[in-house]
Amino acid sequence: MTNIQFVYFDLDDTLLDHTYAEGVALRQMIGDQPEVFGHQSYEVVMSHYRAINPVVWNKYALGEYTKEQAKVGRFELLLSACNPSGLSHAKDMAQLYLDTYANHWKAVDGAIEAYLETASLLPVGILTNGFSEVQRAKLRQFSKLEDAAQSIVISEDVGHLKPSPVLFEHAAMKAGVNPSSILYVGDSYSSDVEGGISAGWKVAWYSEKQSDHPDVWSFTDWKDFSLRLLRKSI
Repeated sequence: MTNIQFVYFDLDDTLLDHTYAEGVALRQMIGDQPEVFGHQSYEVVMSHYRAINPVVWNKYALGEYTKEQAKVGRFELLLSACNPSGLSHAKDMAQLYLDTYANHWKAVDGAIEAYLETASLLPVGILTNGFSEVQRAKLRQFSKLEDAAQSIVISEDVGHLKPSPVLFEHAAMKAGVNPSSILYVGDSYSSDVEGGISAGWKVAWYSEKQSDHPDVWSFTDWKDFSLRLLRKSI
C-alpha cells in the first residue's frame, strides 16, 4: 500500500474500547436494578443485548427508527426478552445506560499513541458511526484525538451510517484527496473493511482475521501498525 495521503480512524473498538464500556455499564445496571431485568444473569442479558443492538442500529440506518426509537427501542426489546413486566422502565434504562456507559470510556492499549504518531507524519481524521453527542463527548474527553484530527465525520451528522458509500464519499471530500490515497483503520469487517473497499479506499483492519484483498492488511497490535507506518510500507 503506497501513496497514502490521508488516514481516517474508526473510533469505537479501534481507538476507544467500546466493548469494555458497554459491558461494564450493563453489568452495573443489572447489579443495581436486578428486578428490572427479571433477576437474569449478566451473561443472559448481554447475550440478548448483543443480538438486539445490531438489529436496532440497522433499523435506524434504514430510517425505520428515529434516533429516539433507536435509543429506547433496544431496551424495549431487551426487557421484552428478559423481563416483559419491566418494559415500562425501557426509557429510564436507555438513559441510564448512556450515562453509565460514559463513565467507563477508555482507550485501546497503544491506540492513541499510534494515532498521534500517524498524525505526525500524515493528515488524520476520525470517521465513526454513532450518536453525534455521544461521539463528540468521547472526543472531548480524549482531546488529543480531536486536536490532531483534520477531519471529523460522524454518521448522524451526515445522515448515513457505515458502510454507506455516501458517508465515505463525504469523508473523502472533507479530506480533500483522491479516495484511492486514503487509508481507513477500523475493526468491523462489514462497516469498515467492506465500506472502505467499496469506497475505493485502502484498509488497515484491526483484527486477528486475515483478508486476501490486496488493499487490506490486518494487525492485532498497535505497535505493529506503527512499525509499518514508520517503514512507510503502507
